[in-house]
Amino acid sequence: MAAPPTSTDAPRKPPAPPMAGDGTDRPVAKSEAAGEDRNAEALDRLLPPVGTGRSPRKRTTSQCKSEPPLLRTSKRTIYTAGRPPWYNEHGAQSKEAFAIGLGGGSASGKTTVARMIIEALDVPWVVLLSMDSFYKVLTRQQQEQAARNNYNFDHPDAFDFDLIVSTLQKLKQGKSVQVPVYDFTTHSRKKDWKTLYGANVIIFEGIMAFADKALLELLDMKIFVDTDSDIRLVRRLRRDISERGRDIVGVIKQYNKFVKPAFDQYIQPTMRLADIVVPRGSGNAVAIDLIVQHVHSQLEERKLRWDMAALASAHQCHPLPQTLSVLKSTPQVRGMHTIIRDKETSRDEFIFYSKRLMRLLIEHALSFLPFQDCVVQTPQGQDYAGKCYAGKQITGVSILRAGETMEPALRAVCKDVRIGTILIQTNQLTGEPELHYLRLPKDISDDHVILMDCTVSTGAAAMMAVRVLLDHDVPEDKIFLLSLLMAEMGVHSVAYAFPRVRIITTAVDKRVNDLFRIIPGIGNFGDRYFGTDAVPDGSDEEEAASVG
Repeated sequence: MAAPPTSTDAPRKPPAPPMAGDGTDRPVAKSEAAGEDRNAEALDRLLPPVGTGRSPRKRTTSQCKSEPPLLRTSKRTIYTAGRPPWYNEHGAQSKEAFAIGLGGGSASGKTTVARMIIEALDVPWVVLLSMDSFYKVLTRQQQEQAARNNYNFDHPDAFDFDLIVSTLQKLKQGKSVQVPVYDFTTHSRKKDWKTLYGANVIIFEGIMAFADKALLELLDMKIFVDTDSDIRLVRRLRRDISERGRDIVGVIKQYNKFVKPAFDQYIQPTMRLADIVVPRGSGNAVAIDLIVQHVHSQLEERKLRWDMAALASAHQCHPLPQTLSVLKSTPQVRGMHTIIRDKETSRDEFIFYSKRLMRLLIEHALSFLPFQDCVVQTPQGQDYAGKCYAGKQITGVSILRAGETMEPALRAVCKDVRIGTILIQTNQLTGEPELHYLRLPKDISDDHVILMDCTVSTGAAAMMAVRVLLDHDVPEDKIFLLSLLMAEMGVHSVAYAFPRVRIITTAVDKRVNDLFRIIPGIGNFGDRYFGTDAVPDGSDEEEAASVG
């Protein structure tokens, strides 16, 4: 599978000329643009230094589709758009996420405080949701007013609170959401929205974060960032000039006409609703440390952890589910299993016979797709009553890394099949499966999805992968989980959590040992197939890379 192109692969385009911020589309003259740059630099010097003793850190956000959905800090990489691992043995979310609301005036430093909290929390799954994404779509008349700095973006009516509430509700429940991307230059929503998932912690920040009753009820903790009005004005001038293409006159006009009155009337009164007020914003390290301690205590109480023991014991002694289909154990199939299970088998033979089994498994799985009667005419001019596929399209999704070895077999029997990938890895400290990468084809919700992983032991990774597909609106009965080898425990876990998912394999082994390895098993499939070094503790693929 070819690696995605890097940013250096793309042809360089000459930068577009800057546009004036006076409501027209005229290009800014070089001298004018230089003047604006000098104004921005002068404004920087007016701002007080933001020093908390913390080392500088590189970071990116999930605001742009071309950037990875993560936040790099001095301690770790924090995934800001990832699937958290807290599902119980029934495939359901065990607890709701902890939602923090950050309110305060425009340019008070809410986003900076949010990022400082994220870094200090040091938890892997965080969603940072900005109220700026939820400005309402403007009419033509409102667009014209906005271009002349005559539209009030600092009024509660400027925000789509219904969309905010429904989005936050879904995120707290662990569901995926589509979030609009707002363009402040054109005062409009962009065509492409971004996908976010639930997380351990959700931080929602915005000037009207506490202005809606339904929204307030969703927030577990409310923080008001209180920053001096002069500093807020300087920050807003710098931001709007350097980032949003505005001019000083227009920014000051908008500030005096809308921003300051809105703060006095709608924003400052909400300070009384806050659980914590942070004076001086990001410069108040003591307040931020207290916030972090409180959030940690809340996360401990909620125990957002994958309960592997409950998963292991939930379905003991139960008969295998009816949704399971095992390839008939003919002498040929059993002979191939004998070869690939033998620890003395060479890598070349292991690959060859694994591929043969994969092809048989895929062919067997396709027989469960819906077919309908159809009549065709043969070259002899005769009618033939046959069958044709009754679905829209077939998509294969491999759970990396072992699952991608099944892609060639799927491509060999399904013409023009689309392929997606999911990477789920185990957190070595907690033992929890975590989603680290996701690439799915568009409009996957109408497809029959072949979900592929070579071994499934506990079912943890498979359950998470199924949950992600459901988040993307793939119907449960259109998901087919394929694996060369499964443990009974994994079969039961997946079937109990998702009773309409079809489970298809070439063999089921009865036991999983204390380290959750399949017994007798097949060993580390990925290492044996790719010829990589074995994991130090000798664990199977599903424990080393994905908790199968």
